[in-house]
Amino acid sequence: MKISRSDIPLVAATAPIFVFFTLPIAYLVSVSFKTKDDVLSGHFLPTSPTLDNWPAAFEAAHLSGFIANSVAVSLLAGALTLLLTLPAAYAVLRLGIGGKWLADLTLSSYMAPPIVALIPLFYLLKATGLLNTHAGLVMLYGFANIPVAFWLLTPFLRRMPLEIEQAAALDGAGPLRILIHIVAPIIVPGIVATLIIVSVLAYNEFLFASAFTFSDETRTLPVGISLFQGDRLVNFGQMAAASLAGIAPVYLVALFLQRYLVAGLAHGGLK
Repeated sequence: MKISRSDIPLVAATAPIFVFFTLPIAYLVSVSFKTKDDVLSGHFLPTSPTLDNWPAAFEAAHLSGFIANSVAVSLLAGALTLLLTLPAAYAVLRLGIGGKWLADLTLSSYMAPPIVALIPLFYLLKATGLLNTHAGLVMLYGFANIPVAFWLLTPFLRRMPLEIEQAAALDGAGPLRILIHIVAPIIVPGIVATLIIVSVLAYNEFLFASAFTFSDETRTLPVGISLFQGDRLVNFGQMAAASLAGIAPVYLVALFLQRYLVAGLAHGGLK
């Protein structure tokens, strides 16, 4: 693609943004190929590149298991969030259930710091037998991300032509049937974008995962990466390699579903 003179100001304006977001990844790649002494030297590029950190990262911790746990928990939690939020958002916006206060209350609930719920949730999961289980994290993340999903889905539902729903209602379709067979297929880009975003939030969550999981069989990736920090030494090279291996699934999903993600962030999706 050729860049014309008129595109130069746009390229100059976006270049710092591109550097800002790619520099941390580039630094992670560089550190993953450094020795311990090379990391302490402070140089950006490795002076004596080594591949030892990559196999060592998978040997030092159950890294592949942590990644699998995070992928499974985040996808299931994202699906649960959508299953709960889509009909709830439709009921609030189209059926007027709860009035305006319910939508405001749902969004404002996300403003509270998560740590205030740590102790009550610990005892709740313990009482229900869901402590140190994937099911407990799925339930927790699924409910915790409802405000985010509600906020993301609302613009799509507002842009949905009301005449289509009214025509379906005249044909005898109920609200649930209209939602499943008419509304949902039209706002698929918004649903997919919301699924990606809430799943990423669940994938990256650390506080609850560190407090409610105690074994390698249930720990997620953020908790697993923290294990590379010892009492006196931090294995920065192995931690960088583990971080790159961990963010790879997220980047691949975002790459393949980029069209839906961009549509969701732009609050569009209706053709």
